[in-house]
Amino acid sequence: MHIVRRGYSCYNNFMQNQEKNTIKTIGIDARFYGPLGKGLGRYIQEIVDNIVKIDELNRYVIFLSPENFDEFITTELRIKKIKVAARWYSIAEQLEMPYLIWREKIDLMHFPHFNVPLLSPVKFVVTIHDLILTKFPTVRATTLSPLVYKLKNLAYKIIIALAVKRAKKVIAVSEFTKNDVAEKFKIKPEKIIVTYEGVANLARGNDSLFVKKLDDSQTLLSYNIIDRFILYVGNVYPHKNLEALLEVFVEFHKKYSSLRLVLVGKEDYFYKRLKETAATLNLWHENVPDSPVIFTGYVPDVELEVLYRQALFYIFPSLYEGFGLPALEAMAKSCPVASSNQASLPEILGDAALYFDPTDKADIFMKMDRLYNDQDLREVLKKKGREQAKRYNWWECARLTFEVYNSVLQTQKF
Repeated sequence: MHIVRRGYSCYNNFMQNQEKNTIKTIGIDARFYGPLGKGLGRYIQEIVDNIVKIDELNRYVIFLSPENFDEFITTELRIKKIKVAARWYSIAEQLEMPYLIWREKIDLMHFPHFNVPLLSPVKFVVTIHDLILTKFPTVRATTLSPLVYKLKNLAYKIIIALAVKRAKKVIAVSEFTKNDVAEKFKIKPEKIIVTYEGVANLARGNDSLFVKKLDDSQTLLSYNIIDRFILYVGNVYPHKNLEALLEVFVEFHKKYSSLRLVLVGKEDYFYKRLKETAATLNLWHENVPDSPVIFTGYVPDVELEVLYRQALFYIFPSLYEGFGLPALEAMAKSCPVASSNQASLPEILGDAALYFDPTDKADIFMKMDRLYNDQDLREVLKKKGREQAKRYNWWECARLTFEVYNSVLQTQKF
């Protein structure tokens, strides 16, 4: 794996060729740009922000939603912003997006998610992050009624199947996802290009001015954290396997009664449901600050730095990940990681994590116990984790994405 910033030889060659040809108009569906789209939003933001710097010749049309239209700022005349009223995953987007793409005379479109309009009028590339909805088709993963969910799941399967088959190139965020897509949809592996995601805001240890401004004890106290703790940061969709972690933590807390499990994430339907599970297991109760499990809600990045640094370790019991960015971000912030050994995680985290079988509660307990008691191992994983995180950066992700555009533009007749 070569996740490093490279030179511009390929880019320069392309620019020389482009100067002889007509400048193209490239569209990017960025309706989830920024915090609005959580992990997907970060991917889209990094791709858009970096790729318009890498490619200084072609025109770009960035399709945004009313909620994030003002977040993407540009003063360049060759970059145009279009506000799209249609929501993701709606019938409206199937009608409005093709019209807007046609109206803007797009030559090549990038859909950074599977929801490609069935009537897309131009050549396109699509990014597939994972196949979670095909691996975990359960009504527990949605707030919809069972009937509506089944219909939407059927629509998802049709749309993603057509997207990967019609795309000129498919971008996957890991070799695992590439193989998953190739096997599921019976397409040639060479059609799928892997562009690893990046890690933003790498921890700089004691040199971080932002971290220095905060008092660790006061920050922890503001979240009622007064004891040693294990950390999880992210959403709690069913495939994240947090209910199993809570069941393991019941026994773990019996052995280490002063230990806490801290779960960080903006409260939504799934977090509320997990709170109910924690209450049933007697791990959490409303307005009881010393509960074994602490739900912090949303935590600002500056304060999250403190939690990463003070946690004994980060735990990631997920059953399926296309890339596994949360665990990688924990590594980047010098937090040792205990991780599931499923899906893409061994590929992305390498030898910088202590792995367990997320379907085996005894194994989860054993690995947690080992990491809890072995300070030397935690220090080794901190060091390895920082090095592993350095292998991924967003600039390289955007550069490789531009190469995908390049390959399609060079080989396709418009």
